[in-house]
Amino acid sequence: MSEILVLVDHADGAVKKPTYELLTIAKRLGEPSAVFIGAADKADGVVEAVKKFGAEKVYVVDDTEIKGYLVAPKAEVLQQIATQANPDAILITSSGEGKEIAGRLAIKLESGLITDAVDVQPGPVTTQSVFAGNFTVQAKVTKGTPIITVKPNAAAPEESAGAGAVDKVTPTISDSAKKAQIVASQPREATGRPELTEAAIVVSGGRGTGGNFEPVENFADSLGAAVGASRAAVDSGWKPHAFQIGQTGKTVSPQLYVAAGISGAIQHRAGMQTSKTIVAINKDEEAPIFELVDFGVVGDLHTVLPAATDEVTKRKG
Repeated sequence: MSEILVLVDHADGAVKKPTYELLTIAKRLGEPSAVFIGAADKADGVVEAVKKFGAEKVYVVDDTEIKGYLVAPKAEVLQQIATQANPDAILITSSGEGKEIAGRLAIKLESGLITDAVDVQPGPVTTQSVFAGNFTVQAKVTKGTPIITVKPNAAAPEESAGAGAVDKVTPTISDSAKKAQIVASQPREATGRPELTEAAIVVSGGRGTGGNFEPVENFADSLGAAVGASRAAVDSGWKPHAFQIGQTGKTVSPQLYVAAGISGAIQHRAGMQTSKTIVAINKDEEAPIFELVDFGVVGDLHTVLPAATDEVTKRKG
């Protein structure tokens, strides 16, 4: 069976959910193999985690030599593994770092690249939302090894035991790949909520909040969701830019997206319209967001969200 490489997305050895989604997609295409680039003492835990989701082989790369550099060394690692394994496709999480790795890798392998896929089917044939969300297209790489970056929440992770055979790889990293080095970093302040681009549920607030995001945040917490914001809310100074969803912010594709007090301008829609289920709450029944939604509530979010929060909390209890 054809081998499909999946780059493990992790935080200090803790495997992130998008990796399990990629392994699930890889099973549609062939035999999943994971590539872990990280600390050697974290490898055993990663191997155990990914083989539960079908990884038949795990390429383990000790990052001692490349830790502290930007993405160029990781692209070289993947190039060397791909040259050895000759996979039928390479899947990478569609994050900022993931897309840069994919771009560099495509040049090194002289292969075609597809980014921001929201679905991948045998072929592999991808589905993407393009031109600010105005079109949905299907695409296929026609040269070399298909390299595809996939948005989080493109698939529901499915457990399926794999062999998890370990193949330790010692790559050769060029001096050119080490020209950009990280000299200082500061961890982001923990919010206790999921990462916005990876969350299965996102609750966003817009101009209709009037700057009071408490109902939005309380409802999000009741669902275990991430909190987002429209550009209007960010421009008003109610939320930092890191919360912004839209063409000039982050793109999300959760299982459930709740838009509260957001009119639905095309700039915002471009960042969330590939969500699986969309719910909108707005006082204006003519708001453009209602053209896009699966469920709409015409009402004041300051009344609707607290009532919904109480009901969710009651049912959970």
